[in-house]
Amino acid sequence: MQDMPLDIRGVSDIPDDFVPRPLGLRADIIGRIREVAPTTDFSDPSWGTLEGPDFSVEFNLGGDEEVTSLALHVRGGDAAAGLVADLLDRCEWRAFDASSESGLFEPASASTGLSKWREYRDRVLRSRNAG
Repeated sequence: MQDMPLDIRGVSDIPDDFVPRPLGLRADIIGRIREVAPTTDFSDPSWGTLEGPDFSVEFNLGGDEEVTSLALHVRGGDAAAGLVADLLDRCEWRAFDASSESGLFEPASASTGLSKWREYRDRVLRSRNAG
């Protein structure tokens, strides 16, 4: 997640000279995340963890007090995509998503991207176990 122009439809639309603004101060970012996911554990303020019923999300805020970007490590079921969509909507942020055709997180197709990733992961694990 990072500051991106709101009017872009894909990564290729980001102007070459665009400079993202910081997302905010660490304490404010943690507060926003907890508005959406109150049980997120930030005992390490640079790395939060959330354990859902069928998914987990890790929030990597980095070491600086001023947060310029936020990386999410998402694992598990489709409910995780809904949580990410809620967080982005609440904070008015955008996010990159390598599994999306546009390169941006798109709530309507996020669970499809997550399913594709799980299929890829399972294929890799099967090939490792077979060999």
